Amino acid sequence: MTTRALWRPVALLAGLVLLTSACGGTTKSDVRQQQSSAPAGAASSAAANPDAPLKRGLKIAFLPKQVNNPYFTIADQGGVAAAKEFGGTGKEVGPSDASASSQVSYINTLIQQKQDAIVISANDPDAVVPALKQARAAGIKVVSYDSDTAPEGRDVFVNQAGAEDLGRTEVQLLAKQLGNKGKIAILSATPNATNQNTWIEFMKDELKKPEYKDMELVKVAYGNDDDQKSFTETQGLLRSYPDLAGIISPTTVGIAAAARYLSDSPYKGKVKLTGLGTPNQLRKFVKDGTIEAFELWNPADLGYLASYAAAALASGQITGGEGETFKAGRLGDYTVGAKGEVLLGKPTVFDTSNIDDFDF
Repeated sequence: MTTRALWRPVALLAGLVLLTSACGGTTKSDVRQQQSSAPAGAASSAAANPDAPLKRGLKIAFLPKQVNNPYFTIADQGGVAAAKEFGGTGKEVGPSDASASSQVSYINTLIQQKQDAIVISANDPDAVVPALKQARAAGIKVVSYDSDTAPEGRDVFVNQAGAEDLGRTEVQLLAKQLGNKGKIAILSATPNATNQNTWIEFMKDELKKPEYKDMELVKVAYGNDDDQKSFTETQGLLRSYPDLAGIISPTTVGIAAAARYLSDSPYKGKVKLTGLGTPNQLRKFVKDGTIEAFELWNPADLGYLASYAAAALASGQITGGEGETFKAGRLGDYTVGAKGEVLLGKPTVFDTSNIDDFDF
């Protein structure tokens, strides 16, 4: 069974307001308020023309939170493949660390290179905005994906799925494994990651429900999307809370590092772990009993959709206004929602019953 065949129906489902991914001084409450009440990022004053042909030769640059992160490698490869389909060129550039301001110099370089569009997963929702405003003033279209910028920094946000549903389902997945009892912790990415903070707010809200009265969130730790730091933070959580029952890690780097630690420790099978990861990355941990179930969308489809959104903007098919529509190649038709948001679709839960059906 191919990844494309499995994920196409998923991508066509409108739904969850997640990812979002996978990010200076914005507090968690600020992020949630920004998600719900900020004005749209939008769009130029030009009218959208959904029948306009996609321009040939478009230059699309992908700027992930950090390069050499397996999740973003897959996502950006999907975006580059899409660019090739519509006769453009795509490339990935970016920092090796996920600090708040690490992406700014890359944006400035991309402006000088006169890219047609920048597709960015923000390490910080505000730190990149001044540079992105300069890019937009220069006629470059900006699409955020995975982790949003402040709306004034971009034209469209391509979101993996619904943030609320994603945050709540992470708690639900873990609660099912724990019988709704025990102390839990969250191993996040960077403290200012837009998507992570939004999901965590919904996780906390979900935990307020009566059915979780016997579950206690004892700590939110940050691994900064760094493998070794995430590994160390997992170790620290279990030293500080030897009776910890479960961990949620909504970051592909974090969940893999936590699984690696748990798999070689006395806590294997005792401390439940869930979160967001790729099947290839976590398959062995599912099969050896370290992880019972986790979830994710197809990151290649996320990059693919973001690439087509960038091309639609650069070609005048859309401006980022609510209700505008565009075609995204093999994924089909999409509609721009409120605040310039485009939803990829629902994530999938992976466990022993289906993990071998996926290859990414």
